[in-house]
Amino acid sequence: MSPEHARTDEQNPQKILVFQQQGSGEAKIAGLRRYGGSRFQVRVHSIDEPLPPLLDDTDGYLPERIQADLVLDFLKHPDLSEDLAKRCADQGIPVVASGKKIKGPRIYIPPT
Repeated sequence: MSPEHARTDEQNPQKILVFQQQGSGEAKIAGLRRYGGSRFQVRVHSIDEPLPPLLDDTDGYLPERIQADLVLDFLKHPDLSEDLAKRCADQGIPVVASGKKIKGPRIYIPPT
């Protein structure tokens, strides 16, 4: 690639969308912002209201269209995590879902 076509991290930061419930991802978000510098553009989608044990419809909690290069799932509610993973898979967006038991394409579950 020629130098005029090369992009730096500052010109093309990776778009990371973090989904969290009741501050569950705050430490990771702070770390991304502190150590990632201009390499990442971090946005946060927080769900803070109390939820019932079963969610038949998650449309009111999750965006229909997800605009990110990578999604981090720190949601506590299994129905939200499952639907988030499906939406991301449909849109070709990889998901990192630590500690989850969700299976599917482009879902990465690091060991805990």
